[in-house]
Amino acid sequence: MTVRRGVAPLLVLLALTGCTSGEPAAVQLADVRRAPVTEVVEAPATIGARASATLRSPAQGTIAKLYIREGDAVRKGEILAKIRSPQAEDQLRQARQASKMASPAASFGPAVRLPSFDTGAFDRKVATHFAKARREARKVGDRQARKQLLSAIDLAQAQHRAQSRALASITAQLNRSISGILSGVTSGLSSSMASLRAVSTSQAKAAVKAARSTVKSLTIKAPFAGVVTLGRASGGGGPSGVESLLSQLPGGGAQLPSLPSGGSSSGSPVATGVPVSAGDSIVTVTDVSRLTLDADVDETDVLLVEKGDKAAVELDAVPGATYTAAVTGIGVTPMEGTTGGVSYPVRLTLGPGAFDDGSKAPTPKPGMSAVTRLTVRESPSAVAAPASAIVSSGRESVVWAIRNGVAERRVVKLGAQGDAVVEVVSGLSVGDRIVVKGADSVREGQRFP
Repeated sequence: MTVRRGVAPLLVLLALTGCTSGEPAAVQLADVRRAPVTEVVEAPATIGARASATLRSPAQGTIAKLYIREGDAVRKGEILAKIRSPQAEDQLRQARQASKMASPAASFGPAVRLPSFDTGAFDRKVATHFAKARREARKVGDRQARKQLLSAIDLAQAQHRAQSRALASITAQLNRSISGILSGVTSGLSSSMASLRAVSTSQAKAAVKAARSTVKSLTIKAPFAGVVTLGRASGGGGPSGVESLLSQLPGGGAQLPSLPSGGSSSGSPVATGVPVSAGDSIVTVTDVSRLTLDADVDETDVLLVEKGDKAAVELDAVPGATYTAAVTGIGVTPMEGTTGGVSYPVRLTLGPGAFDDGSKAPTPKPGMSAVTRLTVRESPSAVAAPASAIVSSGRESVVWAIRNGVAERRVVKLGAQGDAVVEVVSGLSVGDRIVVKGADSVREGQRFP
């Protein structure tokens, strides 16, 4: 829940709430004057780091070497730990062997062809008979008869040759038909076989890539500069639950930054020689080069907050100190509060802090609780009225102005609303006489001396 508060100079309050002699004790009057008015929204907040990443063991193994200690400052890319995992290395060897055995996609299309008829011996035998017939025909004495016999033999021989060519043509045509039918039947099978082999080869390559990535991740490096916090190992047993499922996915052995640890701190502290399971937290790197502030602003106030608004921050851990801050972003995802309302996240950058005596305040740590006071509206020279002078009437804000000694109802429009003083945008002018105390008891036309 957020609380709206304001700041009002003491002199202004004294001037606005001054009493006039002769007025009823229950009612006080004052003149409207100019004064600075500041509207502040108060919200709970938590200190955060610029970035944080939890680096986990990609596979079951043992901490071979730990290069850092708790609280060390590290650079980006610096080696933090090395894990020895015979299991991961064996998986890489098996994946490489499987990749070598996976053959590339081959075409599948068996050819069927009918053998052509061999008529050579038959043709030679027929040619011998035709030659013998011609010799016998030439022995015929009748010239006309001889000529007719030779012509008949030539015609018969021509017909035989035509039939041989027709037989060869029929065989060739039949072979083409058979090839076309088989091509249509086997093309789908050939394509399916090629796709299966291509998928097998692709899976083998992906398995090699995943196994290689897991082995590479056994050397844990800092993703960015920061301060390290050592984690805890479960003891080297096999992965279980969600971690088991993650470890079975391709690339599941890679480092998983910012993955929640499941809320359990059980296990052995990370140290050289300690067995670890896949998913065990090895080290958390936190970048504290720039601190942030996450405030929960109530829905009734969040529309007043704008990017760039300034804020004053107080920490429970540093009593008497005030830190500066500025709004950098306003979230749109609501969060349900314990009282039934909702709030919205507001991100701020945290600046330096100082104590009341001007001395420098210490740098906070991520996770510390704070109270943020956001300056949402500010008017340095506003037509101001005490908050006690404002009477709510439905959706209207009303004040009682005294004109010629008679109470007059005035509807006013408010601007910045402080805790004790509010800005009146319209409805009042500087010098107007108004009721500042006991306004609820005043009636229209009531006379005042």
